[in-house]
Amino acid sequence: MIGQKFTLMQYSINSILGLIEANQIVIPEIQRPFVWKRSQVRDLIDSLYNGYPTGYIITWKNPDVRTKDGKLSNGKHVLIDGQQRITALMAAISGMEVLDDDFKKDRVKIAFNPVATDPTKRFEVQDASHLKDKKWIPDISVIFKPDFDVYSFAVEYTAVNSDIDISQLFSIITKLKEIAIRQIGVIELDQSLDIDEVTEIFIRINSKGTALSQSDFVMSKMAADSSHGGNLLRKVVDYFCHLAVKPDFYTSMLKDTEFSSTSYAQKIKWLAHNFEDIYDPDYGDMLRVAFMYSFSRGRLADLVSLLSGRDFETREYKEEIVSDSYTKLEKGLQSFINEYSFSQFVLAIKGAGFKSSKLLTSNNTLDFAYMLYLKLHDDPSIQKTQIRSYIQKWFVLSTLTGRYVNSPESAMSRDIRTIEEKGFLTFFDETERSALSETFWNVTLPQNLETTSVNSPAFNTFLAAQINLNKNSLFVHGTMISDLVSITGDVHHIFPKAYLKKNGIDAKGRYNQVTNYTYLDTQVNKAISDDAPAVYFSKVVLQCENKELRIGNISELDALKQNLADNALPQDIISMTIEDYDDFLNKRRQLMAKMIETYYKQL
Repeated sequence: MIGQKFTLMQYSINSILGLIEANQIVIPEIQRPFVWKRSQVRDLIDSLYNGYPTGYIITWKNPDVRTKDGKLSNGKHVLIDGQQRITALMAAISGMEVLDDDFKKDRVKIAFNPVATDPTKRFEVQDASHLKDKKWIPDISVIFKPDFDVYSFAVEYTAVNSDIDISQLFSIITKLKEIAIRQIGVIELDQSLDIDEVTEIFIRINSKGTALSQSDFVMSKMAADSSHGGNLLRKVVDYFCHLAVKPDFYTSMLKDTEFSSTSYAQKIKWLAHNFEDIYDPDYGDMLRVAFMYSFSRGRLADLVSLLSGRDFETREYKEEIVSDSYTKLEKGLQSFINEYSFSQFVLAIKGAGFKSSKLLTSNNTLDFAYMLYLKLHDDPSIQKTQIRSYIQKWFVLSTLTGRYVNSPESAMSRDIRTIEEKGFLTFFDETERSALSETFWNVTLPQNLETTSVNSPAFNTFLAAQINLNKNSLFVHGTMISDLVSITGDVHHIFPKAYLKKNGIDAKGRYNQVTNYTYLDTQVNKAISDDAPAVYFSKVVLQCENKELRIGNISELDALKQNLADNALPQDIISMTIEDYDDFLNKRRQLMAKMIETYYKQL
């Protein structure tokens, strides 16, 4: 034992693969797909052949919890780092199929050339040439099969490859087979460690310093628990998240006959015909929402402890806590995957003007809003007809204020706790009055619009406001902002970039202010070219007088004034030149903030 926190062991590859086959080391059945390139599998096999070190794998022992009959269950070891290496070995040596990015099963076959003169050319990823060339063993997995007959193989191989004698071949094949007894370091983390310590150890050991997410731990815990149905719930999460992105994956999912025969498969089949991309949750989002909804907690690390049976007060592990936690988690996941709930939530977000995924910048904000939607439907004090409005307002409020951007779990925990204590209506009223004060609308929000980021929450909310309020794009009646954001449009400079740079404003932080952006129809943008606003706006004023259209289709002065208001542009833009640029930015920030305020208050 080293510091009572972990044990450093050495296992042969054969032993590790055997422990996996015996389900003592658990690799989640449908964990994230195998992402290594096939060439990386080849390089791993080559390193093992040459006796080079291949790094450690890390396992974390599940606690031994006391079952109802008084006995201790034997905790399994969950693989939390090294999955790609172990999967590569299972593919190349054991001949197992792996899941690709589309969750389709495929083989990774490594070919071996015993007579290669160049050591770097001994191993290759199998292609058609290796099947034809008799020098190559097309798939090394045959060498590691229990019934592999070295003598028969050697006789057949040397019969067609006279440049190697049988004793030399025996020596090479023996060295290849010794890969199976090569040692790999295994760091076994103690079951008493809490998730924060496990994360810290992982970061310090892992050469890349890549932190595991809390949801990685949850998914691993679920995969290792078949007695409480955790492995099935894990499939629900994996399949739902994959179908949300790729609905046509449904036919592949049905090939998993064990899962497709469950009620869960029926409950998520609606995703096969759902092509919305407003909310495509990953498994972290799904677990977070389900956890917050069912447990009224915001710290996902707590779910790992609860699924292990940890009593937070006594620090003991109890079976009843495990059972209760899985029951609650299942309830949360059932609510999450409900077609009506999910679809109505997405409609609420789109109804608030966020009709394109490009306007959404924070999944944490979406997660909390969806959890809140589910909670409000359970709250008898909330009128069902008002839930949509509350969700829209909360989503906009938390987007504008960045409520769940920094230290999101702390903010979520605090908000859930306050809602539980005071009720949502009081919580919402108090939060709205403090977060969206007159100072926020008149000072803070205009300041937040002083940015060059087109992905800034303030600018995206402005676009959502234009969409929600059905605003026309600049100079075109009938082409809505929603059309341009969702389909073909792109943001363009109101004071053209070339015009600004020609007149000495050549810093990106100055000419690429979002306040200088608007969505434009392509033909309108071409007609504007690089002219000053005073030039191209005067052309539109002229066409309102002589009815000869040159830019867009607006031919009435009143319609032009309304069009300027639709795009939060000051009325004196029609005469502005380079000297007015800073004045324009200041005025437009105020107008954009005022439109956002108007939009928010009418949601």
